[in-house]
Amino acid sequence: MSTENNTSAPAFRYVAVTFDCSDPDGLARFYGEMLGLPVAYSSDDFVFLAKDGTPGLGFHRLADYRRPTWPDPAQEKQAHIEVGVDDLDSAESHLLSLGATKPGHQPNPDRWRVLLDPAGHPFCITTLV
Repeated sequence: MSTENNTSAPAFRYVAVTFDCSDPDGLARFYGEMLGLPVAYSSDDFVFLAKDGTPGLGFHRLADYRRPTWPDPAQEKQAHIEVGVDDLDSAESHLLSLGATKPGHQPNPDRWRVLLDPAGHPFCITTLV
C-alpha cells in the first residue's frame, strides 16, 4: 500500500486483544492457564497477560457486561479467537476442566471445536493451525 504524500506513516504494532467481562481476574486465570501466559499488569478493573514483549490478552471489567448467547443471535459474540492444539479431544477435556463450557451447536467438530470461556466468549480450538 503506498502513501500519496512524502511523510512517513507512523509505525504500528499489534499489542493485544482485550475482552470485556465481569471478572477480569477469573477470565485472566482461565486464559493464562490455557496459553501459559503470566500476568504482566493487574488493577481492579483490568488484567493484561503477556510474555517477553509478545502480544497479549487483556481483560476489562464492564459493569453491565452481558454474556454472548452464541449461537443464538440475541447477544452476538462480537469476536472470538482461534487456538491451535495437537489433539482436539484432550485439549477440549483440559479446557472444560479449567471452566470452559461446550455449546451443543458444533459447526464442524472433526476440524475444530467451539467452546465458551467462563465469561461466555466463544473461542475455537483447532488442529488446522
